Amino acid sequence: MGRGEILAKIEELEKQLEEVKGSECEVYSRIVGYFRPVKQWNNGKQEEYKDREEFRLSYTDSTVKAC
Repeated sequence: MGRGEILAKIEELEKQLEEVKGSECEVYSRIVGYFRPVKQWNNGKQEEYKDREEFRLSYTDSTVKAC
């Protein structure tokens, strides 16, 4: 595949991407003991949420997802 073909394919895919429709996904997370939509958090907590790192803890038969 040559450079021109790649650029043409990229342009075609970008046009298709503009036509993609869907609905916004609302993310819930726990803050101070309650589950709330992240977009309703104050700006400081939203920034902290972006910096969270996820990790997995494995115990015998189960896996726990934690932040």
